[in-house]
Amino acid sequence: DPKDALILARPRSGEFTVRTEEILDLMEKHADELAVVLIGGVNFFTGQLFDIPTITAAARKHGITVGVDLAHAIGNVPLSLHDWNIDFAVWCSYKYLNAGPGAVAGAFVHERHATNTNLPRLAGWFGNDPNTRFRMHLEPEFIPVPSADGWQISNPPILSMAPLRASLAIFEEAGMDALRQKSIKLTNYLQFLLESEPDGQSKKQYTIITPRQADQRGCQLSILVREHPKELFSKLEAADVKCDFREPNVIRVAPTPLYNTFHEVWRFANILR
Repeated sequence: DPKDALILARPRSGEFTVRTEEILDLMEKHADELAVVLIGGVNFFTGQLFDIPTITAAARKHGITVGVDLAHAIGNVPLSLHDWNIDFAVWCSYKYLNAGPGAVAGAFVHERHATNTNLPRLAGWFGNDPNTRFRMHLEPEFIPVPSADGWQISNPPILSMAPLRASLAIFEEAGMDALRQKSIKLTNYLQFLLESEPDGQSKKQYTIITPRQADQRGCQLSILVREHPKELFSKLEAADVKCDFREPNVIRVAPTPLYNTFHEVWRFANILR
């Protein structure tokens, strides 16, 4: 029963994001009960970037397994999964990795777990050691590939991997650190434009609920609209702006460094206002 088995970290009353100290306090309080700490690298709703290294270190101190959902972080912010010592991570590739709907997902498993056959898994033939893959029916035990590949079930979907391969080549050429630096500038510029309304009009119309500090967010800003949010979103759509709406009143906008420009950010801000 999730009511008994799940402990949720929530924002304080009147706030939108979860403070790192709140998460650490929860883990310390329930250290003897927690089996897994599962956290999103970047929150889908608020755009908050969590302090994964600090949270992981606190959990590992108590021997708690750490998993990270990187759906909104992969291709958005630099990641050092092995160095951060997390146990596992999963992600999709149709968001910031630009591979499109239905594209293959990804997974990371720390090397300390790679050959542990006692871990629950769907033991597929492509996860088995290639040297005995075609003799699995003759072998007494499943012999996993000593990496995240040991969790692979079957053949990779080649057609859906093609756009991901093309996209990753561009990421490698551009460099994640350079992309992150441009991303910070783009989003900082967007924040500046949205908050520089004359006579404080922006404060009356909307509130940015994403953290203000660049190191606490990815490229996304989540804008809480006080009046007629769906009408405003429709106005943006009519102007060919690609963003999205989350109930009940939040518009998410994410200037992406690979293909968005500062001029486009300026145009968006003018349409929104």
